[in-house]
Amino acid sequence: MKLADTFIRSLPKVLLHDHLDGGLRPQTAIELARDQDYKALPTTNAGDLAKWFHRGARRGSLPLYLEGFAHTTGVMQTEEALERVAYEMMEDMHHDGVVYVETRFAPVFHCSKGLHTDEVVSAVLKGLERGKNDFGVEYGLIICAMRNMQLSQEMAELAVDFRERGVVGFDLAGEEGGFPPKKHVNAFHYIQRENFNITIHAGEAFGKESIWQAIQWCGAHRVGHATRLIEDIGLDSHDPTKIVKMGYLAQYILDKRIPLEICLSSNVDTGAVESIQKHPFGIYYRYNFRVTLNTDDRLMSNTTMTKEFRLAHEAFTLGLDDLEKITINSMKSAFIPYNRRIQLIYDVIKPGYAKARTPVKKTGSVKRQS
Repeated sequence: MKLADTFIRSLPKVLLHDHLDGGLRPQTAIELARDQDYKALPTTNAGDLAKWFHRGARRGSLPLYLEGFAHTTGVMQTEEALERVAYEMMEDMHHDGVVYVETRFAPVFHCSKGLHTDEVVSAVLKGLERGKNDFGVEYGLIICAMRNMQLSQEMAELAVDFRERGVVGFDLAGEEGGFPPKKHVNAFHYIQRENFNITIHAGEAFGKESIWQAIQWCGAHRVGHATRLIEDIGLDSHDPTKIVKMGYLAQYILDKRIPLEICLSSNVDTGAVESIQKHPFGIYYRYNFRVTLNTDDRLMSNTTMTKEFRLAHEAFTLGLDDLEKITINSMKSAFIPYNRRIQLIYDVIKPGYAKARTPVKKTGSVKRQS
């Protein structure tokens, strides 16, 4: 049974990998550029600007994909702008059926007009909290350090400083090639000593070694993308959907239930995979890896959680049971306290899917063990 977008949108969803500066509304970017006298936008037509960002992101390269962020961060240089973008993100989540979101960003990119990183984070949290109050969406904020900068220790300390105010974790982002996670190991050891949460972009544009370093050197509790983990998995030459051998890294990730933050559309746009249908998500899910579905950058990849669910539903024949399992996996993997995760699962997610099943007689999905 094919699920319609309106039905998928109504389902409760959990989003763990979404970049705040990759999800601006085009009209908001135009208005913020006007307010801050930012002259570099390629157009002041919202529709054309959205197409420009998406066209620029679809060039099959992570460095090229990241070029558009110069403009989004360029218009997010005041406390008012940061609060507005965060608030609108929460409204967009509400309209997309997201009940819990972890958004992330690198504060260092928002200080070019004099803001201190503390002011940057405070402004974003103010917008998120206001959005939670108005739209009922739960949130957590993740602070990103950048691979090509020597500021990871400062960003780690910033994340811990704000842990009582809504920051839930620490991330390492940016171009992978030439910037391995282990170069930032001191920052991650600090986060570990503080008993805090770690997710790391790894295995998107670089090989399985990046994933290994993220987990074994830096202590990642979740892995962003992990597309290249497939390199540690042996597939049947006659049936490429069948695993015949599991490498030690892949087996470790499977056994330890380390969550993988999968971003289907983004991985196609950056050239990490050839197509949605050839994305290793299907193999990961079939063999019970702890996979989650995510948007990454909604503006750049012209996507929503509804679209990512639909793509997975169509490409990998996922039914309602499967989408519920992925949503529960995501909530289990969130960086908020255990009791709150359980409450959202049993009070929001499970009732939401039970309600969705009422008019659906058969989903065609196969139940699997978590």
